[in-house]
Amino acid sequence: QVQLVESGGGLVQLGGSLRLSCAASGSISSINSMGWYRQAPGKERELVARIRSGGSTNYADYPDSVKGRFTISRDNAKNTVYLQMNSLKPEDTAVYYCNADIRPVPGYYRTYWGQGTQVTVSS
Repeated sequence: QVQLVESGGGLVQLGGSLRLSCAASGSISSINSMGWYRQAPGKERELVARIRSGGSTNYADYPDSVKGRFTISRDNAKNTVYLQMNSLKPEDTAVYYCNADIRPVPGYYRTYWGQGTQVTVSS
């Protein structure tokens, strides 16, 4: 059974940094794209960052709201994706969810979600 487990959330002050980690475990054949989403109270879940591997190169995408402040990376050997968040703002406060397109053994590609980790930025 494939699962994603996040860690690294917490409380940080305005302008601070946090690093989130998400490890995929279980019977995994391959992982395509991996990413992070967030959901603030009363708002829809939104994409924060996404990364996909193209051969030896990783391609990352960010919305304008986090571009230049957040960096996504992945360690394919560990089936882990990271989100480095710098210059945090109160509007970054949300539950952050890990997301990955994984092909399990046996099976076909499907999207998996982590359980979420709370990030709170105080002013």
